[in-house]
Amino acid sequence: MKIVFVIPDMPGGGTERVVALLANEYCRRGIETAILLFAGHETAYPLDERIEVISVGGPSGGRIADRVKRLGRMRVYYARNKGCQIWAFSVMGAVFSAIAAFGQRHFFLVSERNDPNRYDHKKIRNMAYRFADVVVCQTEDAVGGFPAGIAKKSAVVPNPVDIGALQPYEGSREHRIVAVGRLEPQKNHKLLLHAFAGFSGIYPDYVLDIYGKGELEKELKQLAATLGIGDRVRFRGFSDKVKEEINSAAMYVLSSDYEGISNSMLEALALGIPVIATDCPIGGSRMYVEDGVNGLLVSIGNKEALQAAMCKIAGDEKFAAALGREGYRLGERNKVGQIADKFLEAAGGHKR
Repeated sequence: MKIVFVIPDMPGGGTERVVALLANEYCRRGIETAILLFAGHETAYPLDERIEVISVGGPSGGRIADRVKRLGRMRVYYARNKGCQIWAFSVMGAVFSAIAAFGQRHFFLVSERNDPNRYDHKKIRNMAYRFADVVVCQTEDAVGGFPAGIAKKSAVVPNPVDIGALQPYEGSREHRIVAVGRLEPQKNHKLLLHAFAGFSGIYPDYVLDIYGKGELEKELKQLAATLGIGDRVRFRGFSDKVKEEINSAAMYVLSSDYEGISNSMLEALALGIPVIATDCPIGGSRMYVEDGVNGLLVSIGNKEALQAAMCKIAGDEKFAAALGREGYRLGERNKVGQIADKFLEAAGGHKR
């Protein structure tokens, strides 16, 4: 058995983190594992040296000739690895794999990583997904976003949580609010900045650390300056040690308009960091955050609600500590090995 994960690139992000965790776990079990990158060459997360990493091209920029070459290389690779299982962890990975492997015999798994209702080219996506043997979704709400023919061959598997040997931070938490995610519109960091600006008027000794990189970095820095909080917002970029860096923070905030399941949110919960999350489609936050018990849920796009939630945690240390204690229990439910088993079950494979 050989598993080939298909993903555009691995410069750092939630999906890339999940692929790295699963690939390392399967490799540890003695399963032959590969990662096929079809639009880049980076591998930001540590990978077992036994994992084969192959790049079939860089970003195409929409150029047809580059995409044809990419498809040709993918087809040759799949043909050389007869019987390998193709696990596509992106929509375009599924589209390209469906074309490249046409006529060959491979088990084909697609892992839907986002809200299927927000994808712009549903006809092309659905056509590719119909070639899949199984479509793995992160929540039941995500399954409901597909036509019946795709939904009936779906399986629900959540994200793995891996905090390593880290333990919840002991003592008074630092007056830092942290957010982790790509600097792209979906994550709605603008909402977070506006809420933090109001929060800062009440708690001026707090800073906001934003981890991640993306197309909106310059615009977000300008907005922070315009709101008068430029000296209290720190853009930290990508870090492969982000868990260690955020462990002592006073709270973690997820401000997204939509998500699959935020891996960084799960890790923050498991670290015992008080979490605030938008109750966004497709229900990933709601699936894990029980409002007022192990975190706080706020409606999407609601600056006042987000600001109030931040003030609630900052103003009540006992409440914040109680949220953290409950969140820490999550780590036992979503261990990497357990989620790796669920993917194998969805693929008809074997447990350890």
